Amino acid sequence: MAAKGVLNSFIMAAPPSSFMEAPSDRLFLMGQPLRHSSPNISGKEAVQKHCVIISRRLSGLEEAMRIQRSRELQSSVKLRKRPPLRRGKVSARLPVPEHIARPPYVGSNTLPELSNECQVHDDDGIARMKAACELAARVLDFAGTLVRPSVTTNEIDKAVHKMIIDAGAYPSPLGYGGFPKSVCTSVNECMCHGIPDSRQLQNGDIINIDVTVYLNGYHGDTSKTFLCGNVNEPTKRLVKVTEECLERGISACKDGASFKKIGKKISEFAERYGYGVVERFVGHGIGTVFHAEPLILHHRNDKSGCMVEGQTFTIEPILTMGSIECVTWDDGWTTVTADGGRAAQFEHTILITRTGAEVLTKY
Repeated sequence: MAAKGVLNSFIMAAPPSSFMEAPSDRLFLMGQPLRHSSPNISGKEAVQKHCVIISRRLSGLEEAMRIQRSRELQSSVKLRKRPPLRRGKVSARLPVPEHIARPPYVGSNTLPELSNECQVHDDDGIARMKAACELAARVLDFAGTLVRPSVTTNEIDKAVHKMIIDAGAYPSPLGYGGFPKSVCTSVNECMCHGIPDSRQLQNGDIINIDVTVYLNGYHGDTSKTFLCGNVNEPTKRLVKVTEECLERGISACKDGASFKKIGKKISEFAERYGYGVVERFVGHGIGTVFHAEPLILHHRNDKSGCMVEGQTFTIEPILTMGSIECVTWDDGWTTVTADGGRAAQFEHTILITRTGAEVLTKY
C-alpha cells in the first residue's frame, strides 16, 4: 500500500548543478527547469532555474485518515451551531470540617511556586500515594455517573466535595491559588480549569472532570472527559483518541526512560488523526506537594531528564479539533480554545517501576 501513497509536494528552487540525496521518507523529483526571461533585458540569455519537488510519501492508511478528518472539519461547521461557552453564576465556597488536614497553600490566594523537589517515595510514601489516588479514581467515576443533560456543573462540584470530605480527605483544588471550587469542570471548548457554576449541561456536550484529593499528606490527581447525551461522531473520536494518547504516553514510562519519549508517543498518535496537542498545559510531579518537577510535556520536545523508580507524576494530554491556541477568561482560570473548537483531556497519576509504570488512579 505504501508504494501507492499520495504525494504532498512543495517546490524549492535549486541551482542546476545541485544534487540532493533523499531521506528514506521523502522523494525528490527533478523536473524540467523553469525558464524566466526579462523583457527589459535584450540580447541576454534567459535565466534558468532548476526546481526540486520535495514530497513526503503518505501511506494509504494515513491518507484515508487525512481525508476522513478533512470531511469532519468541513461538516463541523454545520455541527458548530451550539452557542459558545458562557459563564454561569458561581456559588460560595463549600466548607470543610476542621478535623480534615489541609494542604499548606490553603488560606492564601497566592499561586504556590512549582516545587523543585522530585516526588520519589519509599514504601510508606507509595502506600499513601496509592490510597490517595484510589480515592481520587473512585470520586471521578462517581462524578461521571452524574453527567447528563440539565445537570449543572455546580451540582457535580457539590457531590464531589461531599464524597471527598466524607472519606476524610481534602479537595485539593479548593483554595489553590484562590480557586473557588472543589473540582474542575471543563465543558466543550474549555481546555482545562473550568470553574463549576450554574450552567446546565446540554445534550451533545462533553465535559472533563478533574479530581484531586489530599489524603494523609499526599495528593492523588486524575481526570476524564465524559460524553453528555448524544454526542456527534467527530467529537466521540476526539475523546477516544485523547484517551489512547494518554495510554501511549504511559507506555513510554519506566525506570531510566527519558521524559521526552512521552511527548513523542502522544504527538505521533494525535497527528495521525489531525488533532492538535496543547503545549501550554503540562503534567507534573505529584506527591506531598500538588505540583512539582518534573514538568511533563505532551508535545514533541528535547527536554532532558530520565525517570527513576519510585517517582510519581501525572500525564494529562489535551487534544483539540482545531487550534491549540487558547484564551483565559478574566476569572484567571477558565481557559478555552481560541477558535472555539472542542478539546478533550485525560489524566492519570503514575508510579515509575523498574520495568514500567503503574497507574495509581485506578481501582
